[in-house]
Amino acid sequence: MVQAVNDALKSEMRRNPDAVVMGEDVGRTGGVFRATEGLLEEFGSQRVIDTPLAEEAIIGTAIGMALYGLQPIAEIQFMDFVYPGINQIVNELAKFRYRSGGQNTAKVVVRMPYGGGIKGGLYHSQSTEAFFIHTPGLVVLTPSNPYDAKGLLFSAFACPDPVIFLEPKRIYRTTKQEVPEDDYAIPVGKAKIEVEGADVTLVSWGASVQTSQEALQLASKQGISAELIDMRSLLPFDIEAVITSVRKTGRLIIVHEAAKVGGFGGEISAQVVERALDSLQAPIIRVAGYDTPFPYALENSYIPSAEKVFSAIRKVASY
Repeated sequence: MVQAVNDALKSEMRRNPDAVVMGEDVGRTGGVFRATEGLLEEFGSQRVIDTPLAEEAIIGTAIGMALYGLQPIAEIQFMDFVYPGINQIVNELAKFRYRSGGQNTAKVVVRMPYGGGIKGGLYHSQSTEAFFIHTPGLVVLTPSNPYDAKGLLFSAFACPDPVIFLEPKRIYRTTKQEVPEDDYAIPVGKAKIEVEGADVTLVSWGASVQTSQEALQLASKQGISAELIDMRSLLPFDIEAVITSVRKTGRLIIVHEAAKVGGFGGEISAQVVERALDSLQAPIIRVAGYDTPFPYALENSYIPSAEKVFSAIRKVASY
């Protein structure tokens, strides 16, 4: 996945002379996860900018660049570090297009590695995508594989609205997939049916999609046919794909790494109940992180496992 991200960044910067990459250690170091490796050597320090450790300044500067016609691609080193820049994102970046009646757009892409799985502890492992999903004016995207990482990034570059691009760092280097050398885009707001099934619907995104795929294999050995939906686009999101699947299966499980209370899974659950309650044959189950700070020693207990998801599948299938 990290190679796919790097490929997309290089391709966009070659194509678009106004594209500028900025963030902590993105230049000489190539980023803490090496997603921007090689960019400084090819494009120079005017377009690949190592910034101070100041997220508010990173986002604020990116907004100014965008209003003057540039295409800034800002990297926040870890999602956990974005909070000093939240005011710039929520009160400025997300509102420029609306407050100007469409005359001014702030085309900023903010990339953030997020989630656990690398023994990062409580300051390097958070999954707080719900903060941004709750902010009108933003687009929020997250890939679960290398192919989608490149395609969604090109959609982000073309989007007239600011994009929060969440990269699940747990699978940066653990997933391999053939990715076309040519540029291609994956539509914003369109989910993907990863696996078709008839008995249970699983909805997930990011690294949890792979966990859900493992759970599906366990379920199939028990004769349970589960359908897996990768949301990919969290704002806007493809609720129609979820509703269609639930009307077929009658059962819904939502899997995400973020804490359960206030998580995006609650919104999906609410909309399904509002629009397809008559199709449900069992209670909706959310398999999520715990409502605690992210632990270091108990990381594997916090992150939803295939076994936890499989247990939920069995529960709703036998309800």
